[in-house]
Amino acid sequence: MKDKENLVKLNEIEAALNTRWPENKIEPTLDRILALVDALGSPHLTYPTIHIAGTNGKTSTARMVDQLLANLGYRVGRYTSPHLESFTERISIKGGSISEVEMIKTYEDIHLYLDLIDSRQPHPISYFEALTAMAFVAFAEHPVDISVIEAGMGGQWDATNVISSAVSVMTPIGFDHMEYLGNTLEEIAQTKAGIFKPESNVVLAAQSAQVAKVLLAQVAKVSAQPFRQGVEFALKNRALAVGGQLISIQGVQGDYDEIFLPLYGDHQGNNAAVALAAVEVFAGVKLDTELVQDAFSKVSSPGRCEIVYKDPTVIIDAAHNPHGAGAIATTINTEFDFELVVGVISVLADKDVAGILKNLSAVLDYLVITENDSSRVMKPNLLAKMASEFFKEEQIEIIGDMNSAITYAIEKVALFNQVNEGVGAVVITGSVATAGMARSIVKGLARVK
Repeated sequence: MKDKENLVKLNEIEAALNTRWPENKIEPTLDRILALVDALGSPHLTYPTIHIAGTNGKTSTARMVDQLLANLGYRVGRYTSPHLESFTERISIKGGSISEVEMIKTYEDIHLYLDLIDSRQPHPISYFEALTAMAFVAFAEHPVDISVIEAGMGGQWDATNVISSAVSVMTPIGFDHMEYLGNTLEEIAQTKAGIFKPESNVVLAAQSAQVAKVLLAQVAKVSAQPFRQGVEFALKNRALAVGGQLISIQGVQGDYDEIFLPLYGDHQGNNAAVALAAVEVFAGVKLDTELVQDAFSKVSSPGRCEIVYKDPTVIIDAAHNPHGAGAIATTINTEFDFELVVGVISVLADKDVAGILKNLSAVLDYLVITENDSSRVMKPNLLAKMASEFFKEEQIEIIGDMNSAITYAIEKVALFNQVNEGVGAVVITGSVATAGMARSIVKGLARVK
């Protein structure tokens, strides 16, 4: 009975948070979050933090940093966004989502303060700002030894940027959220570089030349110490392995070989190098190689080239911009040997849809267009019209109900495998909302099977 009551209360909290400004609508300022954390007693300053920004790879990198720190004996709080299935996923303590009881308690601790700040600011506290403050409070109350905080959008005025980070991390920067961050890579990089703190340590993933120039200029401006992929650290080599890849990393403090990473894709190997460098910089010493090997062997990244069903293979990926779509296309083409790939796709209308479709056309043989439950979703007919620029008419199918779309795609691939004795796969992608819905649907199909 208590669990049912908690679930009802949790749903009420989520509904209350959803009445606030959505996280895709930004009024760029730190005024509201600063006022809120000040009223809460500055919980975000009671533990050291590793802050992660960038365009792609933030969540995977955060999960890797979390596991490495946990293996070092730290109690870790991790804050990531957006979520796949439950908003409680965003706040992780000691490797798992915050409990329903603790989520309820945390909201009850701060909701009066939310109303207070709402009454004093030109605009109310947003959904993302509220959840960010909840993470800060939960980590202070637990308490954690260190937090790993993923920036939401941008950096300079992102709600997470009230922290005083011991280490800042910048994953690869590409085009996304241009309506807020700018229309050039240089503008986007400048906004994201706003997370670099004076005289701090900054870990930089490999970047394009124009982005690197902007980031390094900001590093110099704040007198920070840079650690650059390809200079101070590097992914030395990688080889395909059953269930993932085997990598070797030149760390900031030394070399680490024969690391099994149960994730697919060159981009995940690079994320691992960045994550290891961040933890080395934080710890200030070379880590034990066996500890590193054990940590990476435990890493998972739900919704990132995640195999969620077998016979036939169903892969879910949360790619929501051209860079992400290119990464999953390259991974499928180079690390798997599928003879047929059927895509189930739903995207958000405010994204670079043409760029996403163009990159997916390099890997998908057929396209099943559907609709996720986001209010920002692009309607299937419009998505199909845009897809016709990259796919032939006979390659496109519209099935608006996602459950039916996934079932159709699975049956199509299963029939191909049976008739041709081949190996086909279903790839479900296009947005985080799509990935989250798909995970729940496929879990249900697996139970029925």
